[in-house]
Amino acid sequence: MNALLKTTRLLSAVAGAAVLALAGCAPQSSSGTAAASGSPAAAACTKGALATQTAGTLTIGTDDPAYDPWFNDNKPSNGKGFESAVAYAVAKQLGYEGGKVAWTVAPFNSVVAPGRKKFDFDINQVSITAERRQAVDFSSGYYDVRQAVITLKDSTYAGATSVADLKGAKIGAQVGTTGLTVVQKVIAPSAQPSVFDSTDLASTALKNHQIDAIVVDLPTAFYITSVQVPTAKVVGQFPSGAATADGKPEQFGLVLSKGSALTSCVSQAVDALRANGTLDQIAKQWLPAADTAPVLK
Repeated sequence: MNALLKTTRLLSAVAGAAVLALAGCAPQSSSGTAAASGSPAAAACTKGALATQTAGTLTIGTDDPAYDPWFNDNKPSNGKGFESAVAYAVAKQLGYEGGKVAWTVAPFNSVVAPGRKKFDFDINQVSITAERRQAVDFSSGYYDVRQAVITLKDSTYAGATSVADLKGAKIGAQVGTTGLTVVQKVIAPSAQPSVFDSTDLASTALKNHQIDAIVVDLPTAFYITSVQVPTAKVVGQFPSGAATADGKPEQFGLVLSKGSALTSCVSQAVDALRANGTLDQIAKQWLPAADTAPVLK
């Protein structure tokens, strides 16, 4: 967001299919428990004729680079990778076929900052939080996510089975992410956490033995250990709700400008895709299974 809690971002863009092959199985399903924010008096959701940034076109934002397994080959427009596929499914639900979708680059920190946006909605592993809702609107949640911890396989902490086992570790995470929140509030390590501008930099620091562990979202953790840093392992995942103030599942949501007239329309689209099973199908295609990582006690 990988990202306030965005959760992560990775370096190279390698096929998401490769991640699946290495991580295997089915992903977590989305419960859709997080309610959408935004104007309750939104305009009618006329398919293909919404009040978008550019008439007749749905403009979708994401960061650059756009990492696997959320995107594929750093090409959001190819429809491959979980979030690219979700974006096109939402667009279709709104009445915009592929040729009517335009992508724009939107750096993560600018996405969750106050102010008007240059996109109709953004998709970039942005977790829904009360704090962010003060600055932007969110759609209904499209994916339930958990945070996970990675160490090198030869690390002292590779055999950790509990949060307490990680107290003495030097742990890193990307700035502004839910991963960092988990480090600070759940693990509360004895050493000050190392904060990085990107998950790429955190992964490099881990690889170079500069830190003992990093915390990222679980799909990203599988990607890092399968493709980017194969000398590392997923030690475990944190319980659902570990990154939220109320203990409810952490969810990714589509981001819209505060008070956008499109918010309720986008949420309706997400809700419909969840109800008809499309979101779960896309997750199974592109994301690794959650049950392959033990839950830390």
